Amino acid sequence: MQADDARYLKRKYKGGSLDVHPTEKALVVQYEVEATILGETGDPMLGERKECQKIIRLKSLNSNTDIASLARKVVEECRLISPSRLPEVEQLLFYLQNRKKSAEKKEKKQIKPRDLTPFEGIELDEEANINSIDDYVELLYEDIPEKIRGATLILHLARNPDNLEELLQNETALGALARVLREDWKQSVDLATTIIYVFFCFSSFSQFHGLITHYKIGALCMSIIEHELKRYDLWQDELQKKKKADILSKEYEKALKKYHGLLTKQEQLLRVALYLLLNLSEDTRTELKMRNKNIVHLLVKTLDRDSEELLVLVVSFLKKLSIFLENKNDMAEIDTVEKLAKLVPCEHEDLLNVTLRLLLNLSFDTGLRSKMVQADLLPKLTSLLGDEAQRQIAMCILYHISMDDRFKSMFAYTDCIPQVMKMLFDCVEERIDAELISFCINLAANKRNAQIMCEGHGLKMLMKRALKLKDPLMMKMIRNISQHDGPSKNLFIDYVGDLAAQIGLKEEEEFVIECLGTLSNLTIPDLDWELVLKEYNLVPYLKDHLKPGSAEDDLILEVVIMIGTVSMDDSCAVMLAKSGIIPALIELLNEAPAYLIDLMHDKNAEIRKVCDNTLDIIAEYDVEWGKKIQSEKFRWHNSQWLEMVENRQMDEAEPFMYGDDGEPFLQNGDILERPDLFYSADGIIPADGAISPEFFTDFQNGDLLGPQGFPSSSLTDGYGQMGVTPARPATAYGFRPDEQFYYGYTASR
Repeated sequence: MQADDARYLKRKYKGGSLDVHPTEKALVVQYEVEATILGETGDPMLGERKECQKIIRLKSLNSNTDIASLARKVVEECRLISPSRLPEVEQLLFYLQNRKKSAEKKEKKQIKPRDLTPFEGIELDEEANINSIDDYVELLYEDIPEKIRGATLILHLARNPDNLEELLQNETALGALARVLREDWKQSVDLATTIIYVFFCFSSFSQFHGLITHYKIGALCMSIIEHELKRYDLWQDELQKKKKADILSKEYEKALKKYHGLLTKQEQLLRVALYLLLNLSEDTRTELKMRNKNIVHLLVKTLDRDSEELLVLVVSFLKKLSIFLENKNDMAEIDTVEKLAKLVPCEHEDLLNVTLRLLLNLSFDTGLRSKMVQADLLPKLTSLLGDEAQRQIAMCILYHISMDDRFKSMFAYTDCIPQVMKMLFDCVEERIDAELISFCINLAANKRNAQIMCEGHGLKMLMKRALKLKDPLMMKMIRNISQHDGPSKNLFIDYVGDLAAQIGLKEEEEFVIECLGTLSNLTIPDLDWELVLKEYNLVPYLKDHLKPGSAEDDLILEVVIMIGTVSMDDSCAVMLAKSGIIPALIELLNEAPAYLIDLMHDKNAEIRKVCDNTLDIIAEYDVEWGKKIQSEKFRWHNSQWLEMVENRQMDEAEPFMYGDDGEPFLQNGDILERPDLFYSADGIIPADGAISPEFFTDFQNGDLLGPQGFPSSSLTDGYGQMGVTPARPATAYGFRPDEQFYYGYTASR
């Protein structure tokens, strides 16, 4: 068919089924469109049929609505419904009117950020047609009402993913939309919302993100959001002034009604703009640009709103951003936690869930955990332990809080401990959830918490379960309880035999370690340790496990501590001395310097410091060990220099390695016997060698580099500025944070 042959398009509508919307107060009309292209003579040349659907939203429907009048109005205004179907319409409206509200409330809780619902002002009587796109573009050059109409028609097309490819090819339409948004967004909120919604439809697909970047819609959305938040503050101030100045309440009520109308439209604009930005932030480079434009502060400011749909989106965006240290630090600088605390608890299940997940990401930061406690989140989170849907996340946050000794005692003033104890005893699985038992282990480290755990038959039930299942984590919890002096420790007298019976049996080593540790904590005067050692034949076990290499270091350590505890009893001390344990202890002690030398190179600065100090003491009292320690320190501190010398070519190395007579300057053995050759305090290394190994890594290849080859923290921080941040691997932003990333247990963006 040639284009010149077609005269006009004939469309025929055929009504179909009529039903209620499953979740909204709306009717769903199914209908069929038959489009026929007629030729010059009026004969059909090409025809096509398409199944369509129209949703008639009934926002005014409530318990007081006159169903008969509303049904007549629906039939009159919708050409797709025949007047003969009026009784059917009335019946459906009656069903909608009496549909249970609980179902509506449940659906409301299931709203998720991805369900961006239509807003007021985009419903049209006219059916949008992709073939009429040029006409819609023409409307964008008219006045504001016509621009809104043209943009709305294009939006109806864009909401159908099948049309996006064709719209993408129409640069005129997209360019006109971008131009109108850039020039007229301040003149009409409806116009700005509609056009941003069009680009939002494109943003839902990653392959179209380049289009949005080309027209700089993301940057424009950031400016619009910032402007609207300032307008909101002005509205608030004006409303407060009118409330104070207005004696007649009617004027204030009128202003309040107008304010709510403006607020509704503004929140629609904010929601679609933020959702577009959230989609674009899939690219971390784009997300970095948003951060540079202060996206975190804008989002946190939006947390003051009451719209649950908007809040779900804002908190979801913050949660995605929070996995990067830079964004987390931005949140820490402002009152993010305080605002999030107001959302816990809330009736909106999805909002509560995403808020808890954001708090979980933030709870990896010590300072933010402190803010959570100050914001009174501890009792709120404790109350959520009874909510099965939120229990896991709430417990993970509480676990992080319990890691800080400052806050452990606060749990005793909530009903947290009785709840977690009940969860322990109700657990039918052999292995308890890691989060639950880890939380209990932390709580048991506090004396008051431990006493509460032992109340009633608490300790008895814990011991029974731990011994039955041979659970090392539950035994670790019991061990923590046993370390506190007072009434709780005396309760363990009844279980000394049960614990001692586990020693020597072929149990898992982790479980035996915890049993030994628990026994070692029982410094009870009335306890007859001699009887225990004899009855359970523990002396041979203790002696055998003192031999170097006989067991893992953790087990040997617990054996040594156990010997120290029972030796407080004079009769036990005599028994152990006669058994030959003392030489075994001395032999074990002789292994300590070598072990300390290995730890001298540990990554932990505190461990290195303790090892250095201990080795210095050993060197003072033992000449032979002193030489070995001195040699090891020299070898470690000069390892890179020695390697560099060895790797040089011989022709470059000769002037440095040989004297004029061709003899080498010094052999390694000579150097080690010449402490005066060690660098003094005026050089790089102090004479005692007390300096961390990382110091030498900084001088690799003549540059001040960190351990991974990044610029040393003494020069720059992650942003290339002067700072003291230790060097770390780069984040997705290309920065080097000063600590690990922050993430949720189901770390989703």
